[in-house]
Amino acid sequence: QVQLVESGGGLVQPGGSLRLSCTASGSFFNLWTVGWYRQAPGRQRELVAASSNGGSTNYDDSVKGRFTISRDNAKKAVYLQMNSLKPEDTAVYYCNAKLNLMVPKEYWGQGTQVTVSS
Repeated sequence: QVQLVESGGGLVQPGGSLRLSCTASGSFFNLWTVGWYRQAPGRQRELVAASSNGGSTNYDDSVKGRFTISRDNAKKAVYLQMNSLKPEDTAVYYCNAKLNLMVPKEYWGQGTQVTVSS
């Protein structure tokens, strides 16, 4: 069982940077695949970045080279470093943790608002 809480969102100018944090509570966090999703008004929630328990990562093409996902299993934390932010990055960002068992488990944080604007 994993519970997730995001922080670090806010207002930033285009070209600026933000670092999102997700802190987790629960057991065996190191076994979970973690990721960041975002949802803009009127749009579907989309995957931004993910990190498997084995350390592999993948990113949406729109953020490659600009965003970096990382995790600290000892601290039960997930981070998203966002650089060179663009107005189209504006969205609510959600932390996600997933474990694909015979009965899959998936948990979401409450979301944190990121607004990129002058």
